[in-house]
Amino acid sequence: MAQKKATTLNILFTPFKPLTNSRQLDFLRSARLYIKQQKYDEAITVCRTLIDLALEGLSYYHTYDRFFLGVSVVLGFVGWTSYIIVMIIKNHTSFCKPASQIDKLSKDPFRGTFIVAGVLITCFLLIQASPWTYYIYCLLPVPVWYAVMRECRRTQGIVSLVTANPFCQSFGLLLLFALGIEIMVLSFFYRSVLTLGLIAFAGWPLFTKLWTQTRVMTVCWIVLCLLLAVFPLMPVVGRKQNISLVLSSGLVTFLIASLCLRLLSKSKDKSTDKKYFVAFTYQMLCVALSTYILNSTHSSLELKQGLPLANQLISWGILASSFVVPLLSETLLFQRLLSIFLSLMSTYLLVSTGYEAFFPLVLSCLMFVWIVVEQETLSHHGSSPVQKLVTFDFSCALDITQLRHLQLDDIRRSFFFIFFIVTAFFGTGNIASINSFDPASVYCFLTVFNPFVMGALMMWKILIPFVLVSCAFEAIQLSSLLSSKSLFLIVLVISDIMALHFFFLVKDYGSWLDIGTSISHYVIVMSMTIFLMLLSVFVQVLTTKRVHLWGKPKHHWL
Repeated sequence: MAQKKATTLNILFTPFKPLTNSRQLDFLRSARLYIKQQKYDEAITVCRTLIDLALEGLSYYHTYDRFFLGVSVVLGFVGWTSYIIVMIIKNHTSFCKPASQIDKLSKDPFRGTFIVAGVLITCFLLIQASPWTYYIYCLLPVPVWYAVMRECRRTQGIVSLVTANPFCQSFGLLLLFALGIEIMVLSFFYRSVLTLGLIAFAGWPLFTKLWTQTRVMTVCWIVLCLLLAVFPLMPVVGRKQNISLVLSSGLVTFLIASLCLRLLSKSKDKSTDKKYFVAFTYQMLCVALSTYILNSTHSSLELKQGLPLANQLISWGILASSFVVPLLSETLLFQRLLSIFLSLMSTYLLVSTGYEAFFPLVLSCLMFVWIVVEQETLSHHGSSPVQKLVTFDFSCALDITQLRHLQLDDIRRSFFFIFFIVTAFFGTGNIASINSFDPASVYCFLTVFNPFVMGALMMWKILIPFVLVSCAFEAIQLSSLLSSKSLFLIVLVISDIMALHFFFLVKDYGSWLDIGTSISHYVIVMSMTIFLMLLSVFVQVLTTKRVHLWGKPKHHWL
């Protein structure tokens, strides 16, 4: 108490009332009196009460500044999120009024106020001899909120738009958005909650014009959402192996690839060069080889014959080629996505031991349908005429005059992306299953314990579903005529709201497991933005770059 009182202003200091100095003396007198009277049970009771109150007092003074720092952190979070929203409205919508010459010349009325606020906060922290970290927590919201207030004058058009809509409609959309955020937060604790979200996704087209516009794709969307909703209900990937499911997944993947290759070969679009079908054929061969090698390796290990050298070399060759072969295919939207899917799927089969082998297959099919469905939503909302999906080219940058402003549906697209990212993470496991993975998953590559190589292989297995979802989102950005920055800013807002939610769920009491889990959830969501930025860079390279091995390249323009 003395230490905390020395670093706190007297008018602001509040002592621990259940154990003041006078009460401490009373407890000590009572204990000594009972001891003199040989009433040892009563003395023990008084000492235990004193110990409990002392522990509560230690916790009280240890967390004395928690509310103050918590308010500062929340103000920083809310300010940063508000600034991103203001930037979205300013740069990517039509609601921001341009700055007039008078506004440019007029004096900023907020500058002096925030400078004074910063000086007062600094003086307050200096008087209290606060640690240097307190300055970061308390001063960071000042420039952030100054930036928000400086720009909010030019975004007043959004207020009139919100007030123009019926209250019930605005409240309903806000409620749906909040409910979606809560489902994603709960999914960190209960994987089965993702099933409810996917079932809701399955019913989404029924409340739009998609049902009358494209019934085939709507039915595919509903079926695939329901299939994907099954995975969070299944046990996490553990030590129980079922190689027959992995082999079935490889067979289904090979059949789907054969069908797609046949459709491409019969396509009237001659822009697809025939010689690039060699790359697709090689990838189909890799899928077949992965299925065979997995079965062969499993049989060999059961017979105690070890890992065959040929199987090991082919497995590493398939893994290495999965990063290069997609760059040999054309950058047309469907051709490149098909190539990426086949390369990633051949690797995923090699590190699968059970039902999880079907997860990227179902997820990829759903992503393909999502791309088509989003294109249909653009056409029925009366946007500018869009080209057919088959003509979109990842390598052709959109002209700035072709880019459109954000619409309300773009918030839904960004929310879908975040939800699918969370589903990709918790679809077949959780944090505990990732920390204690089955070594049998990497037996096609090595059987000698090597934690770094095994960890790298399992990390790539975890990342493959993320890459599939990010590739689909990249395709939607291209086909929707949106800049990647605009949708990413919406994604950033959603992830910041989730991070703020997990900030309130961080625990410093209970078991070490509870404390560690709460901190892990907060760190995961906080690092989601950086992770998605790095993933976006990787996906852009994977979708836009192309290696030419056969003569001069051919260019396909939008």
